Amino acid sequence: MSLGALRRPLLLATRIGNDPGDRPEERLRKALLVTVSLMVVPPGIIWGILYWVFGERIPALFPWGFVVLLAVSFWIFSVTRSFRFLRNAELTLILVTPFLLLLSLGGLVPSSGVILWSFLAPLGAIAFDSTRRAWIWFAAFLVLLVVGIPLAPLVRESSVALPPDLLRAFAALNIGGVAFIAFTLLALFARQREAARQRVEDLLLNILPDEIAHRLQEEPHAIADHFDSASILFADVVDFTPLSSRLAPVEIVGLLDRLFTEFDELADRYGVEKIKTIGDCYMVAAGVPSPRPDHAQALVRMALEMQECIARFARADGPGALELRIGIGSGPVVAGVIGRRRFLYDLWGDAVNMASRMESHGSPGKIQITRTTWELVRDEFACETRGMVDVKGKGRIETWYLHGPRLEAEERR
Repeated sequence: MSLGALRRPLLLATRIGNDPGDRPEERLRKALLVTVSLMVVPPGIIWGILYWVFGERIPALFPWGFVVLLAVSFWIFSVTRSFRFLRNAELTLILVTPFLLLLSLGGLVPSSGVILWSFLAPLGAIAFDSTRRAWIWFAAFLVLLVVGIPLAPLVRESSVALPPDLLRAFAALNIGGVAFIAFTLLALFARQREAARQRVEDLLLNILPDEIAHRLQEEPHAIADHFDSASILFADVVDFTPLSSRLAPVEIVGLLDRLFTEFDELADRYGVEKIKTIGDCYMVAAGVPSPRPDHAQALVRMALEMQECIARFARADGPGALELRIGIGSGPVVAGVIGRRRFLYDLWGDAVNMASRMESHGSPGKIQITRTTWELVRDEFACETRGMVDVKGKGRIETWYLHGPRLEAEERR
């Protein structure tokens, strides 16, 4: 039979007990357990045949019984789809069967060390259950080992009828077979752990900057850094609340998802850090967590492209374009991660508050910036003074509207 012909039935066997509602990792664990269990079947059949051929009829029944009970557990598993049942049934069979063979053959040497197969039970528990319960399985293995070795000569006083060369071959196969399956289990366990670690890292990288995510894994406590100069941008969709009252929930979420996804792509392109979204408000920063001298210029360029992006989004309920109010502020900030649940990399400081005020006190379709930001970008970008503006908590301050790159703005004039 060709390898291709064997592949289909093996694939079908690994799908035993699959439930449509299983999570991908649960489906994988079921397939791995079935695969490892099937690896023990050929040795069990061969062991039984050899014992039977050389006159050891009772010992031959134990590996064959193992195969039969394994098939029964697979059938029950296919009906109940209970991974817990299959796992416990498999581990019990793997633990007990070699112990019974040890007793029936009269000891450790006559059985060629077959009790080594029982060690796969605690190893399997590590891979498919939990470390805590794996210790229980390991303790059970030690008990069977301590009890079985002195008890076996009392159960069977006569010597085995197996040739010495066959006993040595059995010993080599027992050691090699257990080593192979143990290595496979450990490799699968390591693969599961690496996959779980990768999922955690991917999740952290989706909500935290790369540098902060790695620091948080190494330093499981509050992270706080001070930056002498950074820039912060707030953008808010104008009149989104009235618009959302006329749209279905799925349309609201879909609109924001498409819009903020484009903003995320712009953040990646300009190498700035998305901080968070609050409703229809989008916050992004430059110069954190990695300082950069052009933080204000980077955010200004992104803000101009955000205005171009919003112009492509038409209202779902009629004519008219969506608009953004954008505010940018620059200055010293404190950045960090606090708490232990739902991690968030956030910023604090006067520059953050001023950027928020620039957005909330701004005008639709305009980019309003503070004096500090204006001083950083005025040589490269055309700005228009708005004059003195009453800002909550700050009184009257001078702000500027940003129009675009200086050469392009002068050409439009």
